[in-house]
Amino acid sequence: MNLFRPFALGTTRLANRIVMAPMTRNRAGADGRATPLIAQYYEQRASAGLIITEASQVSLPAIGYPGTPGIHSAAQVEAWRAVAERVHAAGGRIALQLWHAGRASHPALQPDGALPVGPSPIAPAGKAFTALGMLPFVAPRALTLREIKTIVDDFTAATRHARTAGFDGVEIHAASGYLIDQFLRDGSNLRTDRYGGSIANRTRFLMEITEAVVAAWSPERVGVRLSPWLDFNDMRDSDPPALFQHATQELSRFGLAYLHLVEPAEAAGERQLAPAIRRRFQGPLILNEGYDRDRAERAIASGAADLIAFGTAFLANPDLPERLRRGAALNAPDRKTYYGGDARGFTDYPTLAERDGAAA
Repeated sequence: MNLFRPFALGTTRLANRIVMAPMTRNRAGADGRATPLIAQYYEQRASAGLIITEASQVSLPAIGYPGTPGIHSAAQVEAWRAVAERVHAAGGRIALQLWHAGRASHPALQPDGALPVGPSPIAPAGKAFTALGMLPFVAPRALTLREIKTIVDDFTAATRHARTAGFDGVEIHAASGYLIDQFLRDGSNLRTDRYGGSIANRTRFLMEITEAVVAAWSPERVGVRLSPWLDFNDMRDSDPPALFQHATQELSRFGLAYLHLVEPAEAAGERQLAPAIRRRFQGPLILNEGYDRDRAERAIASGAADLIAFGTAFLANPDLPERLRRGAALNAPDRKTYYGGDARGFTDYPTLAERDGAAA
C-alpha cells in the first residue's frame, strides 16, 4: 500500500505517508502549557508518519481560543519538550504548528482586554469562543508596519523555541482565517501600503514570516499550511486561484519541507486547485480534508500528493495507521468532547488491540 511506504520529508525520515492533521482541542493549562494529558494524546498517535500539533500561539496576543498552548515562554518550551520526547520514544515524528489568530480573537482573550489585531479594521461575521461563552467578533485594530515586523520576530522566536523543545520541525499556519490568511485575502485586507492591494503585496507577510522561520532553523524543517477555499472565520477572496497559485510559486523558492493544502478530496472544476499547486510547488505536498483509505491511496498512486493528512479520524483512532492497513472499522468521534474537557473523548478512545482484548 502506498500509504505505508516510507518518505523522506526534508531531513526527517517518516515511517509512512499518513499525517495527523493539526486539531485544536482546548486542553492546555491556563498558562498555555502543554499538559501530561496532551503528551499522552500525542504519544498514543505516534504511529503516524508525522504528527502536526494543534495550533500554538507565538505570543500572548496571538491567542484565539481559551485552553490553547503557546510556544513563547520558557515554561511552555519545557512542557512541549516532554511531549516531543514521548512521541520520539514511541517512534514518532512531530512538528509544531505556529499560529497567530489575528482578528479571530476577542478582547475577552487578550491581555488587559485589548482589541485583537488584523490587517484592516474589519470585524468577521460570527462569534468568538471565549471563557465567557460565545461572544460577537469585534473589529480588530489594524497593525502598524512596526507591529508587523514584531509579529515576524515572534514567529522567529517561536521557531527557535520549537527547536529547543526537540520538535522535528514547524508548520506555519497560513490557513483557516487566522492572521496570515487575513493578510492574504482581499475580503479581510484593505490596506493601501506594501502589505495590501496587489496579490504580491498581500502575500508579502507570509513570505516575510517564511523567510524568517527558515533562517531561524532550516528550510527542511519548515512547512506551510494553506486553505484556498475555506470560508471559516468569514474568509473570502475575489480570486482564490490567482492568489494561491502566486503564493505557492513564491513559497516554492524556499525549498520547504512541505506544503500542506486543505482542499476537499472531492473538489472539482474551478474549485480544484491542488493540481495547479502541485505543478507550482517544487517540494512534497500534503493534501487534507475528506480522505479515506481508498482516496488517499489513489492520490498518492497518481502523484497528486506525497502524503495525506487525516483529522477527525485520528482524533478518535489513536492507532489509525494500523486500522487503515487492516481495513478495520474506525471509532466514531464524539463531537461533544472536541473542545475542552478532560481525558474523555481525548485519550480514552480504544485501539484495536484494546477493543479486541475487551471482547475476549
